[in-house]
Amino acid sequence: MEKIVQCELCPNGCILGPGQRSRCRTRTNSDGKLYSLVYGRPCAVHVDPIEKKPFFHFLPGTTAFSIATAGCVLACKFCQNWQISQSKPEDTDTYDLPPAKVISNALAYRCASIAYTYTEPTVFYEYMYDTALAARKERVKNTMHSCGYINERPLRTLSKYLDAANIDLKAFTEDFYSNVCGGRLKPVLDSLVILKEEGIWLEITNLVIPTLNDDAKKIREMCRWIVDKLGRDVPLHFSRFFPHYRLTNLPPTPIETLESARKTALDAGVRFAYIGNIRHEAENTYCPNCKKVLIERTGYVVKGNHVVNGKCRYCNTAIPGVWN
Repeated sequence: MEKIVQCELCPNGCILGPGQRSRCRTRTNSDGKLYSLVYGRPCAVHVDPIEKKPFFHFLPGTTAFSIATAGCVLACKFCQNWQISQSKPEDTDTYDLPPAKVISNALAYRCASIAYTYTEPTVFYEYMYDTALAARKERVKNTMHSCGYINERPLRTLSKYLDAANIDLKAFTEDFYSNVCGGRLKPVLDSLVILKEEGIWLEITNLVIPTLNDDAKKIREMCRWIVDKLGRDVPLHFSRFFPHYRLTNLPPTPIETLESARKTALDAGVRFAYIGNIRHEAENTYCPNCKKVLIERTGYVVKGNHVVNGKCRYCNTAIPGVWN
């Protein structure tokens, strides 16, 4: 009798017969047991500014030891890292980097945090969890940039050792998730609420793609949902789209569209709305009370920081975040 297994990590719920691979290409059924094919085998390892993730309210000006393996739970047509996210582990060049080596490297490079990023950390969940547990013991922070397509139980378990998460809220319609990403919107919204409940510092990125998710009405609806369900202090990053992978027929996002989206967010009550993937004054953090520039940024470089003990230096207003 064949030993069938079901992966319970993400909403894809892959049911695998002997030797079969999960949709994310990183898990397999071997003699009735589910195995990870990427544990301790990252294909991308870098030291990055934390602003690159992007995190704007989490230890600004520090660096993150960033790792990723091959694979992804979604299949976004616009993925900028498709060469590894849509590849099998055996088709990528990998490093031998078990959790202990990740920690020792992070400490050696004086990184304030480890970032599980680039592809989709959910596919290397066990590797991420073990590394996060070890990092916590060494007082190194753990951050995750994720699509949020993960089931509740593993997410809550991971949250015990997670300090910050930036979630890609790719659009606010089920049609977009189904037709462009091969997934569903609701599990992502559920993940955002769970992370907020678990007390994880949360930021959101929305890549604005011309004709696909740039409808002003839907952006307004998304922003109102964020304020209602997550609170007005969750930073929201509107990122500029550039043609990638299977969406090379679309133009880069007009700057005016990004500026309009940011204004919509601010009008809806989001206190910290940013524009990314382009040099713009909306990369800066402004005090919501006195409106002065608190954190001045050019790209990933912090040129000035006027948040002192979690407050605006000029008017003493509390600024939500995790500060140095």
